[in-house]
Amino acid sequence: MKLIQRSQKSFATLGLAALMTLGSVGGLATNSLASLPASANPAIAASTEVSGDFTDVAHTTTGSARIVTDDDARYLELSEDFGTDSGPDLFVLLHRSETPDSYDESEYVSLGMLEQVSGTQRYLIPDDVEVEDFRSAVIWCREFNVTFGFAALQ
Repeated sequence: MKLIQRSQKSFATLGLAALMTLGSVGGLATNSLASLPASANPAIAASTEVSGDFTDVAHTTTGSARIVTDDDARYLELSEDFGTDSGPDLFVLLHRSETPDSYDESEYVSLGMLEQVSGTQRYLIPDDVEVEDFRSAVIWCREFNVTFGFAALQ
């Protein structure tokens, strides 16, 4: 009987210690997020210039894209609900056409390889790019010259 009572006390002590530890970690995480400056959260600090929803072409592509200005830099930002299929050699482009159908190098600017096939992500737009000259954001497979999807920017 005493062995059972000791086990119950040990479990109670462990449970209390676990709650105190988790409570502390949760408190630290909440406090550290609350103390971050607005510029650390892109959704708060950035101002949107143009945006659009993705349209499927060769592969299902969902979510939206927007061009934002944040601390004097411009970015193409893919939304939290962005998603497309995996593929080889996927790039993120700004294209001169609202509905891209040609990939002559004079028609687009590459912002780099697609970082991940889902979720929020940002691509720096070089300072020398005139954003007003581009009408869509594109997910493009360079190897097979295939448009996965595009978002007309308005």
